[in-house]
Amino acid sequence: MAAQFGRRLRKGAATTAVAAVAVAALSASQAPGVNDHGRQTAADATPSPEASASDGSATGNSPYYTDLPPLKSPNPSPSTGPGPGGTGATEAGIPATVLDAYKKAETTLREAKPGCNLPWQLLAAIGRVESGQARGGQVRADGTTIKPILGPQLDGNGFALIKDTDDGAYDGDSAYDSAVGPMQFIPSTWAWAGRDGNGDGKKDPNNIYDAALAAGHYLCRNNWDLSQQDDLDRAILSYNQSREYLNLVMRWLEYYRKGTHEVPDGTGTLPDNRSDDGAGASPTPTTPGSTPGTTPPGSPTPGPDRPKPGKPGKPGGGTPAPKPPTTPPGTPSTPPTTTPTPTDTVDHLEDAGTAKLTAMAGDTFGKRISTRAETEAGKAVAKVRVRFTIVGDTDTTFTGGESVATVATNSSGVAVAPALQAGEKTGAVTVRATVVGRTVPGLDYKATVTERAADTLARTDDAALTCAPGGEFATQVEVKATYNGAVADGVAATATLITSADDATANDKGPYFKDADGKTVRTLTGLKTDAKGLLELPKLYADDTTGTFLLRIATAGGATLTVELTVAAAETSSPSASASPSA
Repeated sequence: MAAQFGRRLRKGAATTAVAAVAVAALSASQAPGVNDHGRQTAADATPSPEASASDGSATGNSPYYTDLPPLKSPNPSPSTGPGPGGTGATEAGIPATVLDAYKKAETTLREAKPGCNLPWQLLAAIGRVESGQARGGQVRADGTTIKPILGPQLDGNGFALIKDTDDGAYDGDSAYDSAVGPMQFIPSTWAWAGRDGNGDGKKDPNNIYDAALAAGHYLCRNNWDLSQQDDLDRAILSYNQSREYLNLVMRWLEYYRKGTHEVPDGTGTLPDNRSDDGAGASPTPTTPGSTPGTTPPGSPTPGPDRPKPGKPGKPGGGTPAPKPPTTPPGTPSTPPTTTPTPTDTVDHLEDAGTAKLTAMAGDTFGKRISTRAETEAGKAVAKVRVRFTIVGDTDTTFTGGESVATVATNSSGVAVAPALQAGEKTGAVTVRATVVGRTVPGLDYKATVTERAADTLARTDDAALTCAPGGEFATQVEVKATYNGAVADGVAATATLITSADDATANDKGPYFKDADGKTVRTLTGLKTDAKGLLELPKLYADDTTGTFLLRIATAGGATLTVELTVAAAETSSPSASASPSA
């Protein structure tokens, strides 16, 4: 069975052409439209420019499985199912542990980011396309894959060029990165997107619980609402920047939405076709730490995961006949020339006109950080990935809840970070910009989070506040706080029964509040407006002193309101003039 799971089908030009015709036919038979639930698929909808212009990808645009969903019903029947070793006809069964990981990730995201509306079927669709559901569910009980799942070297040879970012910690390669695990994260993305989904205290890209939760958070960033087709397109394209990838994931998503079932771990089906057929490799288990291009003792021969340069041979095998030399013997060889990548030319980062960054706690910063990548001569460098990292002890994040964001520079060499979302901790926040894959000094930006403030306070009613000596006021004071006309929630406030309009010290007579022990207090601190900007003060009581008194409420930001309180004896009614004298 293990040998069957490690099997890699290499196809020649003829086989690829036949597969292309089959895929086209099946694509036509599954033309997009409105499904049984009224959802509009995006398989043939042109993504918006914003969706296509993603600022990076989770997988480094690594290859993926291209098998389309079957035409038959996704519900199981006694006559269908996986063949021996999970390599039979494609069907909708998802290995038990893998399915559990997807559903737990959906539950977690429903609480952490309810506005995202992440369906577990989207994780299943991506997991199917990326790794064939962890290669048919080859996972242990804790969700860790039996063998690591690695994509090909991203060395620019038929794939993206992504130089090593993890010292080989995840992919066993200290020269170039590879996509890792059942959800195929590249190490630089896993460094900030990784999550601990099974509660073992580790973030392991080869654990399906960790990887599924990380994928969920990745797809839910930027305040995307995945129930909206435009945001769903953007999220999928951010995982792999390919229109074909978007189409394929959407087809599997709609397929799984119609139904699926659980199959035992290790018995799921393994796809046959890859987007890199004829040019590269499928991600298959390897052992991190091995030198690329070499085979550790007892391991399968190279090919599936770490392809050597060159194209695969035609079906039928055999050693090709050697070609006659094209250069006369004795001619000095010319060393190959290498063209530096844009990243290689970056000498430093410069601020690109970032304005002052200030926001109140809980608000979104109105300005965004802009960084320009430049050569030593000061020339702009486009298509360079800049990583923005929020450092230090703060709960400020980028919109979407992440503390790291990677953005590619535009044609002017400028990368604009996502908007910052201020947390509740006030004070200075540092955002550091660095170049991914290039060791140049980082550039630090300072942002400031101020406390929540209000500029206006007003009572919510106009009832008179009166009380008899020694009694209690029938009406409690309630005020509403606003800032620039908007509700000011969570704003700190104080309430003081002051001596006079010109003397804000606490009065020593007249109305008062009671503390938890029933003692008299005339100053209240630690008050805060609620989510609607409302603040209701505790009951007020009066001593035996009559007269007019003042209550002053003040908030952060300078808003104040002075309320008049009256303590007076009740009027006695005079005898009625119409009353007749007693006989």
